[in-house]
Amino acid sequence: MVDTKQILDKQYVIVSIERLMENLASIKDQTGEYLLHFDGVVVDDKSWEVWNWPQGVGLYGIYNYWKISNDQKAKQIMTEWYKRRLTEGVPPKNVNTMAPLLTLAYLYEDTKDQTYLPYLEAWADWVLYEMPRTKEDGLQHMTYGPENKNQLWDDTLMMTVLPLAKIGKLLNNQAYIEEAKKQFLIHIKYLSDRKTGLWFHGWTFEGDHHFAEALWARGNCWITIAIPEIIDMLELPQGDFFRAYLLETLARQIESLKEYQHETGMWHTLINDRTSYLEASATAGFAYGILKSIHKRYIGAEYKEVALKAVNAIIKEINEQGALQKVSVGTGMGDSLDFYRQIPMTTMPYGQSLAILCLSEFLYSYC
Repeated sequence: MVDTKQILDKQYVIVSIERLMENLASIKDQTGEYLLHFDGVVVDDKSWEVWNWPQGVGLYGIYNYWKISNDQKAKQIMTEWYKRRLTEGVPPKNVNTMAPLLTLAYLYEDTKDQTYLPYLEAWADWVLYEMPRTKEDGLQHMTYGPENKNQLWDDTLMMTVLPLAKIGKLLNNQAYIEEAKKQFLIHIKYLSDRKTGLWFHGWTFEGDHHFAEALWARGNCWITIAIPEIIDMLELPQGDFFRAYLLETLARQIESLKEYQHETGMWHTLINDRTSYLEASATAGFAYGILKSIHKRYIGAEYKEVALKAVNAIIKEINEQGALQKVSVGTGMGDSLDFYRQIPMTTMPYGQSLAILCLSEFLYSYC
């Protein structure tokens, strides 16, 4: 058994979060090695001063730490980031640029800063009425790159659907909420693996297949996060069918995660392939989702051991600069399993942010 007190004390966890947060707020792609080029558009997935999904996940990690700690540095990092980005002007709307709207919605709820409201309304309205759709009305995973026509990716639930649900709840817009629920059901239908309960990275209606049939770890961790998040943010009551369906889906995934967890506490980048490398960002995401699900009593306490082993592993992967190591680079859809095995690793903003999420939730164990 892993004993919480034997892993770390509370102050050490707080210091680790603060180091991660400082690194996250200063990270920059100094060499251009991780810039993505799409028909004249350059996308920076690594630097902090950019409006995209890695920064959106990072902001949500910092927000969760602020909510439990009231750390004013955390609040300052978030509010100043939004001030700079809104002054610059928002980027084109797509699946990934929607991600920062989640934290923006929570900050509007907490601060009542009216300058945020038009953005929340405009972006949610775009998702509902203008975002490209697949067959069966799924949200097409439209990014800066290829249009990904008729493709469903598991990332979409975290990056676009959670912000839509939160904005719907916040603004009392039932149309947004119902759309978010529908998208969860469509994505479960096509991406959840019936054999394992784990999730495939993507599905295409152009040929009706799961590409490489990759049970990719970071893609799976978005689901472990997104399911307890939407249940919590929509305040779904016991007895609600949607809540029950989501929890059954989550339980099946976590059962398999327990089976495939490596002895170090981490997971392989291809969850069911023990020859693929161990990956830390997914491990942090799994730990967060499992810890929150236990905290909210969505799953049983028998999974606490799984989460604690993962927390222990994450702490060991935070280097002296406050960066989470063993993080795979941002990943498109692979057409072979070797594609995932060969993805390079570096420090990325979503590594730090997922670690912050994980450790912030872990602080509840000291309450």
